[in-house]
Formats: sequence, C-alpha cells, structure tokens
Amino acid sequence: MITSSFYYIFFICLIFFVQAPASTLENRVLNVDADAFYDPNANYEHFSGRVTDRDESGQVLKISSENKNIRFFKAGDQINFKIDQYKLEAFCKANVRSVEEKYIVIFVTDFSPCFPGNDYFRRGTALIFKSERLKTRVKEASIYRAMLIDKKSDYLTQLNQLNKDLFTVEEKKLKVASEYDQKILELEKEKQKAIEQVLNQNLQHVRLQKELSYRLDGITKELDFYRIDREQPLFDRWHLDRDSGAPVLDGPVALKNRE
Repeated sequence: MITSSFYYIFFICLIFFVQAPASTLENRVLNVDADAFYDPNANYEHFSGRVTDRDESGQVLKISSENKNIRFFKAGDQINFKIDQYKLEAFCKANVRSVEEKYIVIFVTDFSPCFPGNDYFRRGTALIFKSERLKTRVKEASIYRAMLIDKKSDYLTQLNQLNKDLFTVEEKKLKVASEYDQKILELEKEKQKAIEQVLNQNLQHVRLQKELSYRLDGITKELDFYRIDREQPLFDRWHLDRDSGAPVLDGPVALKNRE
C-alpha cells in the first residue's frame, strides 16, 4: 500500500520538475528518443514571417509566422532579420517586445543594414529571421519536454499501480478479513483452552480442598484422642493426699458425708 511518505516524495518531485531552473536544463543531455519532435540536425534559429502591422514611427512591427516555435521568445530577446525581396546578406537588429499566438512584436533599432532608406516599408513584407536565442530556447524546451515525458511515464506507472490497488480492493479486503478471521479463530481456541485449564485447575483445587478437609478432621480427632489430661479427682482424693504427705483424716470419708 501506498503510505503518506510516498505522496510527500511524489509532490516534491512534481514541484522540482515543474520549476526546473535553466541551469538544470542546460546541464542535461537531450534524450532524442524521448522527444521525437526535436531534430538535432534542423536549423531552429532561422524562420520566416510577414509584417502584419506597424506603428507610426515604423520601428515597431507586428510579425506573423507559421513557425509555432516563436512562442518561446520572451520580451527583450534579440532577433535579427532581413528582407527577402532585396537579397541582401546584412541583417537588421531588433528586440522582441511581446509574444502572442502566431505573432511577435519587435522593435527595430536600425533599418539601414537590410532596407534601402528611399523605399517604403509595406505591410505584408516577407522577412527572414535569425535568432540564436530561439535556437537555445527550442533546445531547452525539448530537454524540458523530454523530462516531462519521463515524469509522465513515472506518473503513469504510479497511476497504474494505484488503479491496480483500487481494482483489487475487494480481494484485499477479503484477504485481510480472512487473515483476521483466522486470528480470531486461533484466539477463540486459545481462549477455550485457557478456560478449560482454569476449570481443570479449579476441579483439582476442589478435590484438594475436600482431601485437606478430610485430613484436618482426622487430625482433629487424633488430637482429641491423644490429648493428655491432668488427673484431678474431685471426690476421691484421700489416697493421693496421704501419699503426698498432706494432712488427711484417718480414712476416706464416706460418700454420704461428701454430699
């Protein structure tokens, strides 16, 4: 059965993996087999997008992209881009301001490396992006996902064990009841045996009591029989007194004078 200490360790592990620090992710080796969506040979730092909106200054751009990995960007991340139609090798620099579903908002510090100053920057312009930060974030996310897969496997194993325990509760209940019934039966036998021992002992005591009472009566009778009485005649003392030298009459007193 599962004890309270097990659940305590369970939740501690859950908190640890949910709040895994970046250093833990960086130091862990990615298990590709555990995360089939990650391709070590893919170039995750490059992706494309289109300008869907811009502010009046033209420096804040809202970019849509079919690359769902852009959700890993965070505000302040540096990102480089170039305009696909100009075929220029130089990249412009920008910083991520915010991230929405399928969109990122960037702030461009300088357009000159990748965009001619005399041209109009239109909405719908296709951009090619490059970001080392995104590559790192994708790898970290993949490592973390692999960790979650491992934890999911552990949780499934624990859940299966719990389900097994729940499904077999009736069987376990009958087994426990049977074990205690056996113990109760053994205790009943021991109880009956103890009671019989007490009754047998009591019967022996009754017999011994009768025997002792009988012997005491015999000894009492014998004590009465063997008791030595001191001879003290009340009437006929003339011979005893004469032999002892006591002053007596010349002869025994007649019985009629004794009255």
